Amino acid sequence: MSVPRTVPLHRVEFPTPGPPRLVELPNGAPVWLVTRYDDVHQVLTDPRFGRSPVHEPGTPSVVDSPSLLDSREAIGQQDGDAHLRLRRAVGRAFTPRSVEHMRPWVAEVVDHLLDGLTKQGPPADLVTDFALPLPCMVIHRLLAVEGVPTERLLLWAEHAFAGPSVTKEAGDRSRDELTAFAASLITERRGAPGDDVVSRVVRAADGEGGIPEAALVNLIATMVVGGHDTTMTMLSNALLYLLTEQPAAWARLAADERSAEVLTERLLHLIPLNDHEEGSGRLLAATADVRLGGATIRAGDLVTTDRIAANRDPAAFPGSPHDDLFTPLPKPSLVFGAGRHYCLGTWLARAELQLALHRLARRLPALRLAVTTDSVVWRRGTISRSPLHLPAVW
Repeated sequence: MSVPRTVPLHRVEFPTPGPPRLVELPNGAPVWLVTRYDDVHQVLTDPRFGRSPVHEPGTPSVVDSPSLLDSREAIGQQDGDAHLRLRRAVGRAFTPRSVEHMRPWVAEVVDHLLDGLTKQGPPADLVTDFALPLPCMVIHRLLAVEGVPTERLLLWAEHAFAGPSVTKEAGDRSRDELTAFAASLITERRGAPGDDVVSRVVRAADGEGGIPEAALVNLIATMVVGGHDTTMTMLSNALLYLLTEQPAAWARLAADERSAEVLTERLLHLIPLNDHEEGSGRLLAATADVRLGGATIRAGDLVTTDRIAANRDPAAFPGSPHDDLFTPLPKPSLVFGAGRHYCLGTWLARAELQLALHRLARRLPALRLAVTTDSVVWRRGTISRSPLHLPAVW
């Protein structure tokens, strides 16, 4: 679904963070909403706030969502040993060192797409011709699933993380297809492993032991569709921002990859994936009484964090987020979380964004959009929002 004339995400205003307060979930259940940077960081790193208690058998349902991420088998819903086993199985494939080895062929993918842009000549669509195919091609190569059409991946991604607003029949059908594909992929790679991430994860999971097959299937299914939607969204929104409001930053971006690294961190911090929706974060439950930001959270209380608000906390990030785009952030951004549940794909996403922005700016320094910001039509995904098209000339 696309909605015209929507404010760009880098210009959306968010409420000022404040002390923890009680709000209600859609089903009426009370939940503590945590918005300040230090408080959010504490919740994300304190083991007394758990995710698995929310989904324990016999616990009343507080999440009405068929999303892969909300499944009790999802790695993001695990705690303790169950989480560590899954984390160890997949973690080595996405460490900073592993991603550093991937950078040369990610750069090859970027250059291949840029060759196509320049050969085609202006005008071009920076979404369909660059931001969308880049992460799809990376995922195809990383997981060795070249035989899966991009259109099929996009359809699965559209429904994999869907909430209750998505048509149930379409969502169930797509998720069933994706789950069946992931299960067959696991079986295939067990029988004939290769030098791909799926083979490595399956081999590590089997060696680790104690990982339920349903959890492994959920993990592989999430990897198949989870990488390209967020990267495409981040890149498209970053290009809209830079090309409409930051011409000086675009010029400097071409200078060197170090500048691109710093700018990427600032852009990830500045531009959220989606519109702000109060209380829409991942649910946790306190397993003991905890003092948090002046409030007492009792054992059994539900808690949710607002990382977007925390990233706007003036106590942690003073000044305007649009200033000093090439100066490192004073504190780590919470865009990818913190602590034991820090996003596994963060280093790959960073590498793709850094290389894409730097090489595009270097190759096409005169790049400019052929549309105005207020005429952009928006793609509204289930967990993201980004321009549907970005016509550009140079």
